[in-house]
Amino acid sequence: MRIGVVLPSFAWSPDEALGVAADAEAAGIDGVFCYDHLWPMGNRTRPALAPFPLLGVIAHRHPGLVVGPLVARIGLVSNQTLVAQFAALEAIAPGRVIAAIGTGDRLSAQENQAYGVEFAPADERRDALGRCATELKAQGLEVWIGGGAQPTLDLAGSLGCVVNLWGATAERVAEQAARTEVSWAGLSADGADEGDVGAQLAALRAAGATWAVFGLPVPLGLLGNAARG
Repeated sequence: MRIGVVLPSFAWSPDEALGVAADAEAAGIDGVFCYDHLWPMGNRTRPALAPFPLLGVIAHRHPGLVVGPLVARIGLVSNQTLVAQFAALEAIAPGRVIAAIGTGDRLSAQENQAYGVEFAPADERRDALGRCATELKAQGLEVWIGGGAQPTLDLAGSLGCVVNLWGATAERVAEQAARTEVSWAGLSADGADEGDVGAQLAALRAAGATWAVFGLPVPLGLLGNAARG
C-alpha cells in the first residue's frame, strides 16, 4: 500500500502547501494530492488554491513524489480542458501523475452556481466522467474515480479504473476491493495519536487498499515509516 497526504490548499499563499510537500518527500511519503474546490466546503469566504498549478510546481521540485488532484471535478471546466491539464502535469512528471476525477455532488453544487458554471444532472455528469476517464486511460494515465452512487462505482469497474473511497471503513474498502482496485482517502479521527493512525493504516492495508491518503493533521513521520515498510 502506498501512502499520500492531502496538501493544505485552503489558503491565500502556497507556502504552507509547498512546505508540506517538501516534508512529505523527506519523510519518504509516496505522493501528495490537492483538493479541487473553489472554496472550502460550506465556507465561501475562505480562499482555495487551484490544484494544477500547485501540483505542477511540486512535481518539478520533488521528483520523488506522485501528484494528483483529489479529485478533479467534472464540469468545472470542459473535458478537453481537464484532459489537457492532466497532460501538462504528466509532461512535468512523467509516470508520476494520478488522474483522480469525480462527478461532484449536491454539496459542491453551490460552488458551480456561485460562479455561473452549470451543475448538470447526475447522469450527465457521470456520462462526461466516463468519456474523460476513457480519454485519460488512452493516454496511459492511472485513473481514479471518486466513489459515490452505485452507478458511478459500476462505471469505474466497467472502465477498469481505481475506485477512490473517501472516509470509508476498512470493511467498506474490503467490500469494494473484491470488485475493483481501491484507494482510500480521508481524515484521521479527532485526537487520534500515532497508535490510532497506525492501526487504521494496518486495517486499510489488510482490506486491500492500494493507497491510503490522509488529510492533515497527521504525523508525517508515521506515514513515511508506513510507506517505507
